[in-house]
Amino acid sequence: MSKKTIKWGILGAGWISSKFVRDLAYAEGAEVTAVAARSLEKAAAFAKEYGIPRAYGSYEELANAPDVDAIYIGTIHPAHHENLLTCLKAGKAVLCEKPFTMTAAEAREAVQVAEENGAFLMEAMWSRFLPPLRQVSEWLAEGRIGEVRLLKADFGFNTDWNPEGRLLDPKQGGGALMDAGIYPISLASFVFGRKPNTIQSTVHMGETGVDEHFSLLFDYGDGKTALLSAAVRLYMGEDAWILGTKGRIYLPRFLFADRATLLVEGEEPVEFVDERKAEGYCFEAEEVMNSLREGKKQSDIMPLAETVAIMETLDSIRKEWKLVFPFE
Repeated sequence: MSKKTIKWGILGAGWISSKFVRDLAYAEGAEVTAVAARSLEKAAAFAKEYGIPRAYGSYEELANAPDVDAIYIGTIHPAHHENLLTCLKAGKAVLCEKPFTMTAAEAREAVQVAEENGAFLMEAMWSRFLPPLRQVSEWLAEGRIGEVRLLKADFGFNTDWNPEGRLLDPKQGGGALMDAGIYPISLASFVFGRKPNTIQSTVHMGETGVDEHFSLLFDYGDGKTALLSAAVRLYMGEDAWILGTKGRIYLPRFLFADRATLLVEGEEPVEFVDERKAEGYCFEAEEVMNSLREGKKQSDIMPLAETVAIMETLDSIRKEWKLVFPFE
């Protein structure tokens, strides 16, 4: 029996929205009916490229479109808060790109507005829904590597020098923490299930005033720690290791994961391989759609309380660095 069709609206017509729309083709029951951008011309071009029936030149029009069930927000980071409120006040289900907002206060307000309007809301931490991460979740729940004591995860790349570009411009919420660092930090939340007790860090602030690379030490007590690093002006690995008292789990390219390896002392290695054709954004979309079909207001895999807690961790890190964005 086919699943009920969920009609999607796309808010923002940039690169990440393109990737999301292409992947929706792999999500059963997904239909894109509309797209909105800051200009009608840009929205119309996007709609033409991806065969979307309607284009809007304002986000309010999309939020109030009658034939849209769920809206994907793919705008720049500082715009998320306003975009969230616009869509949620219209009662639309929302999947919002990471980072969910720029501050924990903004995240809490979005959650409150969702509750007041009876709207579904979820952070688009796409890697959390990839099949290898779901398998790792099962291994951890089963205690296959014993008690988890250490996580090591890095994600960094060297972007071209462009002071006005999104990644290096403080006015656009640039820097490694909010763009790349959110991934290892979210992975730590996934592995340990809570915020760290204490945070130590080192950071390199670039000449535009944003963090270009950093390292973090999260202490959870009882010998549990996370070693994390990220960068936007420095090549790094993209791998993660989860180490426990009985074994370890290896996640190569963890935020794009197509495999995971379980290594338990005294046992043969177990490798989970995902041979998906999609890039992987379809899985977060399926979580939204299945939740809507079941009448849920949030995801069991990426709950809102965890999203807020991650934003609180980001706030704490920026406070230590004295990193304040111009729009705050």
